[in-house]
Parts: sequence; C-alpha cells; structure tokens
Amino acid sequence: MTLILNPLPGIPIIKPGDDLGKVILDGIERECIVLQDGDILVLAQKIVSKSEDRYVNLNQVKPSEEALELAHKTQKDPRLVELILRESSCVLRTRTGTIIVEHRLGFVCANAGIDHSNVGDISEGLDEWVLLLPEDPDKSAHELRIRLETASGKVLGVLIVDSHGRAWRLGTVGISIGIAGMPGLVNLRGKPDMFGYRLQITEVGAADELAAAASLVMGQSDEKKPVVHVRGFPYPLRDVSLRELLRPEEEDLFR
Repeated sequence: MTLILNPLPGIPIIKPGDDLGKVILDGIERECIVLQDGDILVLAQKIVSKSEDRYVNLNQVKPSEEALELAHKTQKDPRLVELILRESSCVLRTRTGTIIVEHRLGFVCANAGIDHSNVGDISEGLDEWVLLLPEDPDKSAHELRIRLETASGKVLGVLIVDSHGRAWRLGTVGISIGIAGMPGLVNLRGKPDMFGYRLQITEVGAADELAAAASLVMGQSDEKKPVVHVRGFPYPLRDVSLRELLRPEEEDLFR
C-alpha cells in the first residue's frame, strides 16, 4: 500500500462567499492531478469557516452574567467566553486559560473550536475578529463532495479537519469534524491477525488517522497549505457522518 498526500499549491486567502469547489479544482489543475475513484480531498476547517462567513467581531458581543463569571474564573475575554457558551451544549472542565466543552456538534474540545489565529491581518485592525467552526461540517463536506464528483465524474471523499488537544497527551493533532463519502470507523473485529488470531475489539478511527496525516502536511502556522489531495486510502469509500466517530457519553471515562 502506498498512501500519497499532496498539498495543493497556490490556494488563495479565502473570503466569505468564495467557491471552494472552484478553488480546489483550480489547485488540482495547477498540480496536473487527474482525479481517480477513491481519491479524497482534505480541507482545513478554517477555509470552510471563512467561505461560510463564520466570522464574529468581539466588539459586537455582549457577555451574559454566566460568561462574565466564567471569564473571571478562567481569566479569558468575557466576549470570547460568551461565544464559547453559545457554541456549546455544556461546559465540562475549566482551568485558567482553557474551557473544555461539548460542542453543539457533539464532540468535546477546548474553547468550542473558536480560533483567533490566521483569521485576519492584525495590521489591518482585524485582531478583534474570531472564527467559529462551520455551522454543519458534514453538510459542507457533502455539498463539496457532490460538486467535485460532478466536475470530475469520479467517486470521491471529502474530509474537513481541525486541530484538537487530547485529554491524555500534550500537543494538538488533526481530527475529523466533517465527513462525506469515506468511513469514519473501520471495524476489524473478526479479522485474523498475522498469526491467525481473530481480532476482538479493534475498530480503526480511519478518518481521524487521515486527518492527522493531512494536518501534518498542512502545517499549523504560515504554511498556506489548507487543502490536501489524498490517493491510496486503504479502505473502501462509503457515506457516513461524523456521529460514527463520537463516543457515547455513557462510555466516556473522561467526563
């Protein structure tokens, strides 16, 4: 098996209303890639949020009493805390500088995934703007998949990824937040290992494994590589949603 991850060159700074399908197809053409059945396009969450105009100006946010209290406890900007609360279904943990929540999309993350980095040019007075996650990343991925499949005539997958921390390790890794046309989990239970033992519990988080690999290629600061073309994904494509990857609350030992 050979897995090839190729960042598309020349992706411009994305603005609200930009056609991501055209941006990606133009990048594929510049790289002289001919799409094949089974190819996957991995997108950084930030360009999806930007195209969907998920910007918020902190100067236009009025903190609630709950936000003011939590901001005092965590030493965070009350306006940002207000947005975190709006984007979350519940607050799970807090400490100075960090609020861990269950996002309204169902996954657990810090600060509801709201980002201040690579949002706007500070020299242009854009340091008061933040970026929310896409309203419905699965829908965004699905619509983009349809657009790319229609243009190419091929069966493709689309993955939207973001960088999240983990409860038991330091550092962030890329994870899936929107999936279309590819598996989230791959069930290997009952498959024999190299010595004939049949696996009992193994399920592979294939979408998150690919998200982490693509995130490594994208970079985290000024690399300007928010789209990665993937060829050689080792599992059959199928249509799922992010829910396939989310651990039920009753099985979550960290809550």
